[in-house]
This record gives sequence, structure tokens and C-alpha cells, in this order.
Amino acid sequence: MNKFTLEHSLGFMLGVAYRRSVHLMNQLLKQYEITTEQWSVLFHIYSHEGLNQREIASRAYKDQPTTTRIIDMLEKKNVVVRKPNPADRRAYELFLTDEGAHLCRLILPLEEKLNADFAEIIPEEDMKVFLRVLNEYHTHVQKQQEEVYEQKNSSK
Repeated sequence: MNKFTLEHSLGFMLGVAYRRSVHLMNQLLKQYEITTEQWSVLFHIYSHEGLNQREIASRAYKDQPTTTRIIDMLEKKNVVVRKPNPADRRAYELFLTDEGAHLCRLILPLEEKLNADFAEIIPEEDMKVFLRVLNEYHTHVQKQQEEVYEQKNSSK
């Protein structure tokens, strides 16, 4: 009989932890009428104002169409504005409005507190190892994705 269970699957357990964390963060963000998806893009604009959409998508680990949709929503909420890039009229740079900057200053402490709460259950040395292992896992999965993509495209 197979003794493997999903509770022993790294991918499954990371997914469960991620979904629960996102659900909790969405509950906290509800009062600001923003989702975790929107917050991830908004945060990167806050941290790197003036970048273009492609650069924000890369930093937020999102594809271009998803990022476009999120930025459109953030523009409708009057928290983000697109400005033409003086060097490339086809590109737009992203900036926060005053309302967007204020929203970020309200939300960032919530994010920091939530992360601090999560970190409290993990001793500092273990946290260093945990973050190192997560980064190694991420790099490994990314390499595997690239290999699958290359194999898929080379067989066409």
C-alpha cells in the first residue's frame, strides 16, 4: 500500500499555506476595497515608481495581461496613473496618485504585522533556513518550467 499522503507533498502544503495566507490578507484588505492581487501590483509601483508595466509584471511575478487588468482596476480606483514615457511614446510609466500613496501607507503596516505574526512561530535561525530553502525551491521550479517550455516549443 502507498504511504504517501498529500500532507507530505511540498507543493500541496505550500499551496495550502499560500491560499490560507491570501484568504487572511484579503480579509484584512477588504476594508480598503482592494485585493491581494491588486496590492501586489500596487506595492511594486509604490516601491518603484516610474517603472513600466512590463517591469512591474516581472517584479510581481504576473503575466502581462493580468498586470494590465489589475492596473486598469487600480486606475479606476484612482490610486495609480499611467504617464507616457518621454523616451518611448509606446510605453507608459506607472505612478501612484496621492490617494494611492496614502492607501499604501495604510496597508503596508498590515502586511508587516502579518509577516511578523507568521515569523513569531518560527525561530530566527529556522526562518533564515526556511527563506533560503524557499528561494532554492523557487529557482528550481522556475528552471523546470523553462525546460518544459523549451521542450514543448522544440517539438513543434
